[in-house]
Amino acid sequence: MKPFICIISILFVSSCTTPISVKANSTELTSHQISTIAKSDWIHGSENCKTNQESTFDVYKHDEHSFIIRQNKCLTFEAPFSYILVGAQQILVLDTGALSDNPEFSLYAELEKIIGKSQLAVKKLLVVHSHSHSDHYQGDVYFNGRKNVEVVKTSASDVRSFFSFIDWPQGQKTIDLGGRKIVVIPTPGHQEEAISVYDHHTKWLMTGDTLYPGYIYVKNWQAYKDSIDRLTQFTKNNAVTAIMGAHIEKQKSPNSYFPIGSTYQPNEANLDLTVESLQLLNKELKHHNKPREIILDDFIIKPMSSLQKMLSNTARWFTQ
Repeated sequence: MKPFICIISILFVSSCTTPISVKANSTELTSHQISTIAKSDWIHGSENCKTNQESTFDVYKHDEHSFIIRQNKCLTFEAPFSYILVGAQQILVLDTGALSDNPEFSLYAELEKIIGKSQLAVKKLLVVHSHSHSDHYQGDVYFNGRKNVEVVKTSASDVRSFFSFIDWPQGQKTIDLGGRKIVVIPTPGHQEEAISVYDHHTKWLMTGDTLYPGYIYVKNWQAYKDSIDRLTQFTKNNAVTAIMGAHIEKQKSPNSYFPIGSTYQPNEANLDLTVESLQLLNKELKHHNKPREIILDDFIIKPMSSLQKMLSNTARWFTQ
């Protein structure tokens, strides 16, 4: 199954659409030159992964109750990010990553280290996913069947049912973790069931594969446009300190990206994006009713071709 998923991921590099390069005005911020996250140098693989000695997980502790975890790029080229938000009664895990075939890859065991077994024993642990691609849920195997753990399945129907969305993708749902409220926002486009999560404590807006410094593949153009507009409107009513997705594929230098499948990414761009970048994307998308590749300073929007959509749907059939 994993080789099949990897082949699909690499095939996504191609696109049959015509690119549009969009340059920001001097009055508009598009590059997140100053990061609000006190970590800019994540583990990023090695030129020779056979000699890589880095740990499975790179953990950033923002405060006593907020963590970001990245998986080693030599173990999975996707190197996805997971977000851990701890409340007084519940702990939210957003995405469990791409590793699943070795006890040393257990994200749950890592949480025991950074949060503590005592907290995990008394608090409910809620596992949700930004969307249904396998590099975001493979780690579920380490959570399934454990006491006090609830894993939300990844299908669109399961997501809508669990969060009680009646008029998907309209509306928002708030979950109280105990003195810490998070907001779940439907953001389909990359995938049908995609969600973004806002944390009132850190003011983080976590967007999965809907928005991150890299190649953003769009399956449903209109749904994606609506989702970006929905997020933009949300930022007008809620303070956002950082917009963070699930990957880094961009280099620090302007308009430079790592090839898909890279296991070594020195000089990566920052993980966090600015609200200004989101606003600029929303403004640009309003000019294009038909799918077109759009190049901005912080990311590239790439509509899926018919072949890519077919492969995506096939992968969903195999994995759900």
